[in-house]
Amino acid sequence: MPEFLQALQDRLGEASSQRLVQSLAIVLALLLLRWLAVRLVLRRTDDPRAHYQARKIVSYVTAALILILVGRVWFQGVASLATFIGLVSAGVAIALKDPITDVAGWAFILSRRPFGVGDRIQIGEHAGDVVDVRLFQFTLLEIGNWVDADQSTGRIIHVPNGEVFTKPLANYVRGFRFIWHEIPVLLTFESDWKKAKTILGEVLAEHAEKLTPDAERRLQVASRRYMIFYSALTPIVYTTVRDSGVLLTMRYLSDPRRRRGTEETMWEAILERFAEHPDVDFAYPTVRYFDHFSEGHGEEGADDKFVGGVGG
Repeated sequence: MPEFLQALQDRLGEASSQRLVQSLAIVLALLLLRWLAVRLVLRRTDDPRAHYQARKIVSYVTAALILILVGRVWFQGVASLATFIGLVSAGVAIALKDPITDVAGWAFILSRRPFGVGDRIQIGEHAGDVVDVRLFQFTLLEIGNWVDADQSTGRIIHVPNGEVFTKPLANYVRGFRFIWHEIPVLLTFESDWKKAKTILGEVLAEHAEKLTPDAERRLQVASRRYMIFYSALTPIVYTTVRDSGVLLTMRYLSDPRRRRGTEETMWEAILERFAEHPDVDFAYPTVRYFDHFSEGHGEEGADDKFVGGVGG
């Protein structure tokens, strides 16, 4: 070891070699303290979320201490830490614009908390559950895309933190934790639509998530921060007329992560109930062929004619 130190001093000079050794000692000591702190947390609790938060906090504190202490070693001639930080920041800001924006986004995420780990969000064209937040990027477990009803695709998406400043951000669970979901049911004009509407209302009453009392409480909390007002939170069925039939739209509150399951339950109930009533039929695209001669029009030998159409 003495030979190594002597060679280092000969190559870098005595002052620089001492600073390098001090820097290495500081880094190793802080990394050891980080390891001990994480081990202590792991022994005290079995909660995976607590483990994750502890590792993140200790890592951030360790990185900040390394930057400050090593900087003081190499810039001992600078009168104050503020001056040192200012000089470093000016140079880095010119060379690393995007990473600095990402760090600013990270600070914004931690301070304003537009989302946290475990939240379901959409930023720009990407949607998913937040599974990690780091200094330069956050990570989503993707939902949607080619998979229906906001279910997971299995892909991991890394999003730069700076995008929180430039792209719209939607949070499915912060503020008001439920979303409105609609199920359109199209019936033929010949159907008894009033009976069908009654049946759909009964299906909603039976199978819609019983969220109204909880939703009202959460809505009161959310209204203290946002201008969110709903006159009614109960399920409802709306009536509309379309070209091919009568459209009945079921609207109800749903947990974002249970939307597909509740829709499946309701559709099965609708199919079972409608099967009991011959005067209620679904409308769907149909094609009609019309033979001009066989319908009794024109003379024998006349050219057959075809009329196509789409209807309920």
